[in-house]
Amino acid sequence: MRVATPTFFLRSMQLMRAAGLALGLLLLTSTASHAQTWLVSTDAYIRLGVMDKFGQLGTYTARFVVTNQNTSKEYILVKEIEKGQNGVDVIFPSPASDADYFKSVAGEAASGTPGRYVWECQVGGKKVVGGRFTFPEVGNDVTVIDKRK
Repeated sequence: MRVATPTFFLRSMQLMRAAGLALGLLLLTSTASHAQTWLVSTDAYIRLGVMDKFGQLGTYTARFVVTNQNTSKEYILVKEIEKGQNGVDVIFPSPASDADYFKSVAGEAASGTPGRYVWECQVGGKKVVGGRFTFPEVGNDVTVIDKRK
C-alpha cells in the first residue's frame, strides 16, 4: 500500500523553494527611485457653428469652408441640419476617422498647421456667417524629476 505523504511532502518542498527564490529576487531588486517619464501631446482645434436662431428654415444644409491663407487650400465639411435642431457646431480640423470631416476637393484631410485661416458657412449657396482664426505654433515642455536619495 502506497503512502501519500512523501508526494505531498515533495510538492510542498518544491513550492517552498519557488517561493524562496521569488522572495530572494524581490529582495535583490533595486529600490532606488527612477525619474518619472511623461508623454505629452498638444493639438489645436477650433469650434465653428451656425444656427438658424428662430428655426425658420426647418431642414437645411450647412456647408463650412475653411481656407488656409498661407497655402490657399480650402477644406469643406457639409452637415445636414434637421428640423427642430436649428444649428450645429463642428470642430476644425476634424479627425479623418470621423464619418464627416473637413477635407479638400482632392480628399485630403485638414490638419491644424500653424497659420491664419478664414472660414464661412454657406446655406443655400449664400454666405450666412464667417470669421477668421489663427493656429499658433505649439511647443511642449517636459520637466524631468530627478531621482531622490
